[in-house]
Amino acid sequence: MPSQPPKSTGYFVLTHGPQAATLLGMVRDPLHPKASPFAGTAEPAAFHRGPTQDEALARLEWLLSERQRCGLVVAEPGMGKSHLAVAAARRLGSLGAEVTVLSLGGLPEGEWLELLIDRLPLDPASRAEAIRPWLKLENHLRQNTLMGRPTVLLFDDLDQAPADAQAGIGRLAASAEARFATTVIVATARPDGLAAVPEAVRQRAAVRIDLPPWSEEEVADYLADSLARAGRTTVRFTPAAAATIQRFATGVPEVIRRLAHLALAAADVGDLDQVDAATVEAVWRELSPPEIDAQTPIEPVNEPAASVRVVRRFWS
Repeated sequence: MPSQPPKSTGYFVLTHGPQAATLLGMVRDPLHPKASPFAGTAEPAAFHRGPTQDEALARLEWLLSERQRCGLVVAEPGMGKSHLAVAAARRLGSLGAEVTVLSLGGLPEGEWLELLIDRLPLDPASRAEAIRPWLKLENHLRQNTLMGRPTVLLFDDLDQAPADAQAGIGRLAASAEARFATTVIVATARPDGLAAVPEAVRQRAAVRIDLPPWSEEEVADYLADSLARAGRTTVRFTPAAAATIQRFATGVPEVIRRLAHLALAAADVGDLDQVDAATVEAVWRELSPPEIDAQTPIEPVNEPAASVRVVRRFWS
């Protein structure tokens, strides 16, 4: 047997009671007729509204209503800060604000301002005006202030932004000029990247929102809500399956989503009406990173055994 298995085909071998193993399908088959509610889009409609998310949105609303200059969202990768930014844009926009979201991670020097202006709802004459981009931004913010319309600039991954973007956003945050009176800056960053966030943003941040890992209850609510939103009424995750997902994913929403997506796909292949803890564990063992201890057993659970269960990856 080779020390390193060949590339996986994506197939799973499933068993039905004592019957021989049967190859039933592909977890990642794009032609599979059942759409997954855990596909991973950043659409506001797919945003999970748990207590933590509701609290975060309420605090961002407070920034807007109180005309505060800055706010910070701090979370580790995979905790949903980018999805929160998209959901916040819709929420704050419904309250009358002009909201623009710009992701700064990986941008090269010299591009952030043009990208920001491209996202602003400028009229054709203003967009075509032959003036410096910074002046074009200032004119737009001044116009919004004169109209009494708040402007919210949401900068995702500010800690990973190029130097010119950090300098420019710091300048916006520090300005006391009247033309910026209704401008609110919200930035997201990782905890270990806070030192890279412009000092003006950190000093003027009226709120800091930390996104913690999800609890078992939050995972169970997320799974049920996602299935209901997608119209998947004929399948469910057992309580033990939800607890197993939370434990393997250590409460990280992005890992929870991926694990739920693959576990549900395995259940679809087997035409199961529920996803149990053993199915979740089997999927995790096949897909977890090498550094994960694959020998850690799941905790004993009291639930009926499924008639069909994923047992191992079929290698080509």
